[in-house]
Amino acid sequence: MGHFPPRGAGHRPAHTARHYTMAWQRIRHMTLKKLHPWKVAPAEAREIQENLRARWEGEDRLPQIKTIAGLDAAFVLTGSQALKKKVSHWNALRDANRAIGGVVIFSFPELVAIERAQAIVPLEFPYVPGFLSFREIPALLAALEKLKKMPDLLFCDGQGYAHPRRMGLATHFGILLDRPTIGCAKSILIGTHGKLASKAGSWTPLIDVNTSQETIGAALRTRDSVKPVYISQGHRVSLQTAIQLTLQVCDGVRIPRPTREADKFVAEVKRNS
Repeated sequence: MGHFPPRGAGHRPAHTARHYTMAWQRIRHMTLKKLHPWKVAPAEAREIQENLRARWEGEDRLPQIKTIAGLDAAFVLTGSQALKKKVSHWNALRDANRAIGGVVIFSFPELVAIERAQAIVPLEFPYVPGFLSFREIPALLAALEKLKKMPDLLFCDGQGYAHPRRMGLATHFGILLDRPTIGCAKSILIGTHGKLASKAGSWTPLIDVNTSQETIGAALRTRDSVKPVYISQGHRVSLQTAIQLTLQVCDGVRIPRPTREADKFVAEVKRNS
C-alpha cells in the first residue's frame, strides 16, 4: 500500500527527456488494419489480444508531457448486443447500431481544456465481456483523427493491464498508437485488493490471485473517504507513474477530470445525435 499527495501537494514524477516528434499525419495512418482486422469473431479477437501482448511496454517511455487527453465512448443501440446461439455476428449488428467516440484535450499541468473532437461510426463488434476495445477503439480513433495535434498522454475510461489477458482498452489502444496510455476504471474487472486508507492519494495494489499474486493495477483514493478508482497501466508507463499522473489530473472529484469530461462530452453528443 502507498500514498501520494493530491495534485499540487507534491512534486511531479520524473519524465524522460526524450521527445517523440513523429508527425500526426504518420500516426493517423497507422491504423488498426495493419495489426489486425476489425470484423472478427470473439475467438479471433481473443487470439489478437494474446498476440498483442508481445508489444506491450510496462515501463516509462514518456515524452515531455504538455498535453493530455481524456477519452470515452457511448453507444446508440437499437437491438440486442448479446451474442446468442444461432445468431450470426452480422445479424446481431443489423439494426444500425453506432459507437460514439469522444476526446477532450487539456494543457498539462494546468488542465485547461483546449480542444475536443467526436466521431460516430457503425458499431462493428457485439457486446462480449473482455472485448470492450473492439467496440470502442474504432470510434476513438476516428475522433483522434480530427484533432490538430496528437496528445502526449491519453487517459482511457476503462481497464488497461487489469484485464484477464492483460489487454484492456487502454493497453490495446496504446499499443496501436504507440503512445503512453493509462486505464482509469470506475469498477474492478478482475483482481482483489486489501484495505485502503481513507485519505486522498492513498492506494493499494490490485492483485490477480489466479496468477501467482501478480500486481495488475491499483485501487486509488482520489478524494477523502470516497470509493476508489482503479488505475492500471495502459502502455509505455509504469504503475507508479500512472498513479502519480492520475493524481495530478484530479480536481477534488472522485473521477479524474480527463475521463470525467470525456464522459460528459460523449453523453452530450449522444443526446443530440
